[in-house]
Amino acid sequence: MVRILVLLFTILGISAAQAPDPELVRYIGLIRAVDNHAHPMRLLQPGEKTDPDVDALPGTGIEEGPAPIRGRTDNPEYIAIWHDLYGYPYSDATPAHLQELETLRARVIQAKSGGYPEWILDQMGIETMLSNRIELGAGLKAPRFRWISFVDALMYPLDNSALKRVTPDRAVFYADEEQVLRRYLGSAKLPATLDAYVTQVVTATMEKMKRDGAVGVKFEMAYLRSLEVEDVPRQVAAPIYARYIKGGVPSTGDYTKLQDYLFRVIAKEAGRLNLPIQIHTMAGGLGSYFVSSGANPILLESLFNDPALRKTKFVLVHTGEPWNKITRAMFGKPNVYSDISAQTTTLYPRALAALIRDWLEQFPERALFGTDAFPTNDKGGWEESGYLAAITARKALAIALTGMLEDGEITRARAHELAQMVMRDNARAVYGLQ
Repeated sequence: MVRILVLLFTILGISAAQAPDPELVRYIGLIRAVDNHAHPMRLLQPGEKTDPDVDALPGTGIEEGPAPIRGRTDNPEYIAIWHDLYGYPYSDATPAHLQELETLRARVIQAKSGGYPEWILDQMGIETMLSNRIELGAGLKAPRFRWISFVDALMYPLDNSALKRVTPDRAVFYADEEQVLRRYLGSAKLPATLDAYVTQVVTATMEKMKRDGAVGVKFEMAYLRSLEVEDVPRQVAAPIYARYIKGGVPSTGDYTKLQDYLFRVIAKEAGRLNLPIQIHTMAGGLGSYFVSSGANPILLESLFNDPALRKTKFVLVHTGEPWNKITRAMFGKPNVYSDISAQTTTLYPRALAALIRDWLEQFPERALFGTDAFPTNDKGGWEESGYLAAITARKALAIALTGMLEDGEITRARAHELAQMVMRDNARAVYGLQ
């Protein structure tokens, strides 16, 4: 926490006209945050290089496009973070010095032992990290790490051959989802009827997730298909399932109808189980063949307007970038929220501050802090991206609230209240965290 404050005060070296209010900087820097969205890695065993459970779509084997500036390996912001976390003594990132960094990192991990992930949260000023993972794993223990499980795989029980041919990315992603579904099924086989599939697989899997500690579920659907979901009757979906579960490749139209039906089933079950649904809403993320037109949050409006889903809470992760104002418009629905994750490592603080202010001036109860902490490149793990995100979010929030305070929109007491809401209280309410 102290390191966060030091870095925040370093910010105040910019001109006074642009500087965030020092008292707000201090106040926000001390808030123990709830991170709405992240992908922390579990503690690796000796010899392990990767953590396959860090995401249902880990992106292994896809063709990556150019990364935003802050996500590139030459981002100098990493150097200050390495200094704070691991005592990195250099002002550059030469190969020899990076080799030494790995030694320093390993030394800290060994010293902290099983408490290393929680220690990283302490450095970020995060009390609770909502962790999007297939399962939590070693070192990621409640209550500091709370589980957000993946449910996309439940939508794709049939032959996905045709879907894999749409883009090179989707060939990889659908193979990933098939593995996740097999993991959920265990030794069981896919039932012969749709009703049995819903009862024995969808409902049973989600109930098990709840018993195992999940506080929400996640759809990464925008990587796989459009976010637009029609209201398909059971009598339309059931024959499609019954026909193709025996074999054969369904047509795109038929399979989409089944997927749409299953999405709404999953959403209703999530409402019944009090599991808020996180949905990826952002143009891009992984890969270079992302179909951005299918990720616009306006495509979800029919779900938000469905009376049968009013008990289901929807959290649009990543702000819906570049459709942030559409996301804000969706806050007019009683069950829609969004977080600033990913934008906390993509945008610089002043640009993010404008987005946050736009939301706070109209729907402050709907805005959530998030990091999207993720192992991003060969120089940065979830630790670096999460730390950078925590610093960026706090600075951006301080800038936004300073502007509102100076323009007479809010009092200082209200600025404190709004800061608490964004950084922790809104998320605690959405997920029912104690």
